[in-house]
Amino acid sequence: ADVAYLRSVLPSTTEDAFFDYLATLDASEVTVSAVPEGSVVFARVPFLQVKGPLLVVQLLETTLLCLVNYASLVATNAARFRLLAGPDVKLMEIGLRRAQGPDGALSASKYSYIGGFDYTSNVLAGKLYGIPVCGTIAHSFIMSFTSLEEVQPRELPPLAGGEPVDLLALAKLWLGQNFQGLLDTYCVRRSGLPNFCAVALALHQLGYRAIGVRLDSGDLAQQSKEIRRVLRTCGAHFQVPWFETIPIAVSNDVSEQSLEEFSREGSEIDMIGVGTNLVTCPLQPSLGCVYKLVEVNGSPCLKLTEDEEKMTIPGTKTIYRLYDAAGHPFMDLMALEEEPSPSAGQELAVRVLGQLGEASKVVPTTVESLHRTYFRDGQVCEMLPSLLEVRSHAQVSLSLLSPAHRRLHEPQPYLVAVTERLYRLLADLRQASQ
Repeated sequence: ADVAYLRSVLPSTTEDAFFDYLATLDASEVTVSAVPEGSVVFARVPFLQVKGPLLVVQLLETTLLCLVNYASLVATNAARFRLLAGPDVKLMEIGLRRAQGPDGALSASKYSYIGGFDYTSNVLAGKLYGIPVCGTIAHSFIMSFTSLEEVQPRELPPLAGGEPVDLLALAKLWLGQNFQGLLDTYCVRRSGLPNFCAVALALHQLGYRAIGVRLDSGDLAQQSKEIRRVLRTCGAHFQVPWFETIPIAVSNDVSEQSLEEFSREGSEIDMIGVGTNLVTCPLQPSLGCVYKLVEVNGSPCLKLTEDEEKMTIPGTKTIYRLYDAAGHPFMDLMALEEEPSPSAGQELAVRVLGQLGEASKVVPTTVESLHRTYFRDGQVCEMLPSLLEVRSHAQVSLSLLSPAHRRLHEPQPYLVAVTERLYRLLADLRQASQ
């Protein structure tokens, strides 16, 4: 059916032999190597390498770029939120209604989790990928009730057993079954918070325990501090210790700037829901990964341009990550595939991209080869990690970065270099092309 469609849209002069060839295409001669999913990668460093028949690997270009660009962008955006929030605050992805369609929404949920978010409100993503789901209730649900008489049934049995108590079942639904009390539908101080405390304390008498409150408007940091004071007062006065530590969740167009403000002003926030500014990546709406030819028929090739940043690095390469004595990576090194691997403690002559005219020497304490072969001869040849394993690897990769490289504002540029042999090949190809 695919070949028939292509036959219908290509010029009528296209030879039948071409369509016969397309019908025989497969990936039996393709090899794919890549850095493990969840790894931190840097500009100019090849994180995916594809070998195989030229036409086949050219046909893979758009698919591979589609798969990695948005995924890497969202995971990176999520990692930035995690770094700003710190390790203790829970992060919930709530971007389904703002995402780029249903496919984009599922991708956003999956790769936000890899980047460091704890939960998603997207139940389908939870079902498909095993991501922990977490949610709250809508303002419209609260607003739909105009009087307590509308609430049925009204009886609630004690958790430990006994006769039912005439208490609104609504309280059980909101607070006893993994939902948070939403405080700001009308007024936090005059309505939401007093009612929450009254219902939560009544539920406590029956053995139920509220799991938290949520704010969705106003000065979130300041309100969280005011709410915590009230919860502590109630807990002390009524001798309910857990009341003082009821989790406070916030949402409302939360951005990186919001998290910086929470940190600067201080807050009592335990969980943050992020939607629009996570899944749409407004600070950088797209990621410009590219797919370039570096060798054909055993001959290295080069895309030459006056802009050094857009010039490709020729040849089939092996990528190494060099670590310092503190265990932080300080340089990624590209070497030709046939070159011997660098050794820890060995002095290396390198050329740093952006400073190719000047040779440098470095001595790594540890050397890591970044690429692994995942696909060979038409088959997956290495066990693929679970989503949880990818998420854990991403957090470890981030934690290994030095503070100077990890900071979000004016980070120290990470060095990417080539070996002397690769530099000579690059220089020879540039000279030959001129």
